[in-house]
Amino acid sequence: MTTDRRVLVHPDKAALAGSVAARFITKIIDVLDDLGEANVCLTGGTMGSAVLAAINSSPARDSVDWSRITFWWGDERYLPRGDPDRNDTQSREALLNHLTLDASQIKSFPAPGEQVDIQAAALHYQQQLADAAKDGGRYPRFDITFLGVGPDGHIASLFPDHVAVHETQRVVVAETDSPKPPPERLTLTLPVINSSDRIWLVLAGGDKASALGLALAGANVNDVPAAGAEGRRRTVFFVDKEAAAEVPENLIARSYYWTSADDISGGV
Repeated sequence: MTTDRRVLVHPDKAALAGSVAARFITKIIDVLDDLGEANVCLTGGTMGSAVLAAINSSPARDSVDWSRITFWWGDERYLPRGDPDRNDTQSREALLNHLTLDASQIKSFPAPGEQVDIQAAALHYQQQLADAAKDGGRYPRFDITFLGVGPDGHIASLFPDHVAVHETQRVVVAETDSPKPPPERLTLTLPVINSSDRIWLVLAGGDKASALGLALAGANVNDVPAAGAEGRRRTVFFVDKEAAAEVPENLIARSYYWTSADDISGGV
């Protein structure tokens, strides 16, 4: 299946977060109407948390039947439970703690001390994914996967020139030498990320412009992991004007370039 790749540009970070939040609420209601349940894969970072906070503050928040959504994470910093730098801590504070959710709906990566070591932690999360899969699969269907993009082009904890970005057999891997702190992380592999129906990459700031331009230009995934993100149905780059500064002119085509003034549903 060839993904429909789109770029949506917003004037600033606040408008970006608000737009993604509105689109998420609209889309997840559609998914629940169609399928009855949903799996959403979250990310951390400034924009990841900003989007969740915007969902929480939206007047439409309670139009979603949150009891039918299971939350996962694409990666996690291997830090103690509750550490402010953990992605799940940030997600809980921004949105999840404000919803009425059963503990079984929140599928966090293990923290240090909960498994023998980080490799065992990776296997534990891999088993959680398998337990939620249907028809003997290795992981559930992800309806929407959120990703941030680093200035170096990394997504989740898949970094340029690291072996994990090329992993095709395992579902979850331990990254023990991250180029940015903390060095130990857990991450879904690229084939699992790309099994998602929709991948929504949210990035803002001029420091992301080069990575975005290279990803859209088809850079090698080893050099720019974000270039390898490809959802089964949609791959959407939600960006602000600063991040869009280096998108090659020849790629700004009407076929996959939108602005926030366009149709809000946009098929995302």
